[in-house]
Amino acid sequence: MSSERNIFNNLSPLDHRYSRGENFRLLSQYFSEEARFKWEARVELALIETLVDFGIAPKKAIDQMKKAVESINADEVYKEEEKTKHNTRALVNCLRENVDSEFRQYIHLGATSFDIVDTAAILRYKAFNDEVLIPALKELIEKISEVAYRERSTVQLGRTHGQAAVPVTFGYYMAGFVSRLGNRLESLENYSSELTGQFSGAVGAYNSLSLLVDNPVEFETVLLNKLDLNRSEHSTQIIPPEKITDYIHGIVSTFGVIADLSDDFRHLQRSEISETGEAFSEDQVGSSTMPQKRNPINFENIKSSWKVTVPKIITVYMDQLCEHQRDLTNSSSARYYPEIISHLFLAIKRLNKVMARLVLDHENLKRNLDNHKDMILAEPLYIMLAREGHPDAHEAVRKLTLKSEETGKKVLELAQEDEGLNKYFDKLTTAEKDILNNPANYTGAAINETVEIVNNWSDRLNIERTW
Repeated sequence: MSSERNIFNNLSPLDHRYSRGENFRLLSQYFSEEARFKWEARVELALIETLVDFGIAPKKAIDQMKKAVESINADEVYKEEEKTKHNTRALVNCLRENVDSEFRQYIHLGATSFDIVDTAAILRYKAFNDEVLIPALKELIEKISEVAYRERSTVQLGRTHGQAAVPVTFGYYMAGFVSRLGNRLESLENYSSELTGQFSGAVGAYNSLSLLVDNPVEFETVLLNKLDLNRSEHSTQIIPPEKITDYIHGIVSTFGVIADLSDDFRHLQRSEISETGEAFSEDQVGSSTMPQKRNPINFENIKSSWKVTVPKIITVYMDQLCEHQRDLTNSSSARYYPEIISHLFLAIKRLNKVMARLVLDHENLKRNLDNHKDMILAEPLYIMLAREGHPDAHEAVRKLTLKSEETGKKVLELAQEDEGLNKYFDKLTTAEKDILNNPANYTGAAINETVEIVNNWSDRLNIERTW
């Protein structure tokens, strides 16, 4: 094993394709095997510090342990594991080799493996969530908010079931993602804050600690406070899995919102729609054989990464099951949890770049609306007629749309020719008649609600409005 191994010799596309450069270095600080042992050693250090607090270990043990923690590396631990066949004991042995013999007895004293492993994993997830993931997601919400506010009055053809519906504004459409992602961000913060640690021994009943201190629960509390963690109300040899399950669920559901946005934008770049586009660099190639192609590669990549990630939540749910106080059926599967978090982070980073350079084709937005404006006035026409007393306005307008398709005449023209509708038309205001002549005016509360939503989430997330 060598840390100098070429990244392209790694097995996972997450390493050699999707997280090269700065992203790889950043993710490695939290989720690499090297980082795993560093975080576990940090918990072992907290144990030594707590043993000192309770008068069990001498104060000099802390400095000894700090040096040992700094010197630990995954290569040494794996070599030791070849002998022990136990990764935590291998880590402990490596730490013991780096302190004077008189302090070795205190390393891992009173602990079981998953006091260290589970607590260190929670530390990593919380740290990454709070230090990296939440700021990246907040940046994305800020970028989408800027687009929403800027395009708050830009009219877009609404679409339901893949069909032309009534108008919306592009800003209001984007505001929906601001709201959904803002909600998910707050959920991730809450889920992260609920994650707890443990230090309760082989079956969670504090058996070993009770031989060292009078109040083992207090010992656990003091130790976890050093790591800024709360203790689990009850644990076996592992932390109850529901809270990490909730957190990973939050990760996956957040990814779902991003995938939904990306899939929509992928379709909005279709040739027959062409309302938005990704910025295309001068040397970028869309197809190996069709030089004119400009594919929505970033949106497609995000959807594809989402497809890889979503099924992994099933494994997380399966890991809720543990036989009695402990089995090892999650020891392999839980190692893949960081991939779920990493894929979301990389998707957020990719989407941040795209949103910063998003291109809107306002002419095509208008064209697509105009191509359907004769039929999309059917809803406001029916509502207006019903409000003015027509006994079956929906059916009357439905028949007008069928007649329009048969004759080629416009719905509004047919409605105005219908003598049975004249008495209702006479009651309409000028503004209402303008809507029927130009459905672009039929956007309801979209503009005001866009501003309201963007301002709400900017305030809740402390985003400085620069737009």
